Amino acid sequence: MKTMILLFVGAAFVNNAVLSQFLGICPFLGVSKKTDTAVGMGTAVIFVVTAASAVTYPIHAFILVPLGLKYMDTIVFIAVIASLVQLVEMVLKKYIPSLYKALGVYLPLITTNCCVLGAALLNVQNDYDFLQSVVNGFGTSVGFCISIIIMAGIRERTEKNDIPHVLKGSPIMLITAGLMAIAFCGFAGII
Repeated sequence: MKTMILLFVGAAFVNNAVLSQFLGICPFLGVSKKTDTAVGMGTAVIFVVTAASAVTYPIHAFILVPLGLKYMDTIVFIAVIASLVQLVEMVLKKYIPSLYKALGVYLPLITTNCCVLGAALLNVQNDYDFLQSVVNGFGTSVGFCISIIIMAGIRERTEKNDIPHVLKGSPIMLITAGLMAIAFCGFAGII
């Protein structure tokens, strides 16, 4: 149990996908304009990454490796992730249409979000078993969710601040992301 907690904390904070490994930057910067949208995107990513980790492990371990098709991991994982994103998209469109509209083009882009694929591939690369893969996937996605929500909160607050014209928009956002990455480096001593 202790190992699983350390794996989760390590994936969420120490090796944060966005701020440490620079995976998932596109939705991190694009969807973090409003907190409610960021929460929706973070929740969708949590579901997709966790489910993808659970589904890709048995495919890799019981189909691709025994058949000598390990080189197909990336292609197969992308197909699995695309299917899961399609499922999330259908559910949001039916039950939460406002969030579906707010996420817009970024929802289908979860399919190509390198954070999702990165988590699945890192599970294979690190030789995690099924439970470790799911915990690592969940931790990675929770770290993404935390990062995007913090960024959205900061962006909402900085809109009302008096920022020099040269730094408005993307420059201040990138400076903020850099400072967040530095702050998350402080978690490195935890594990």
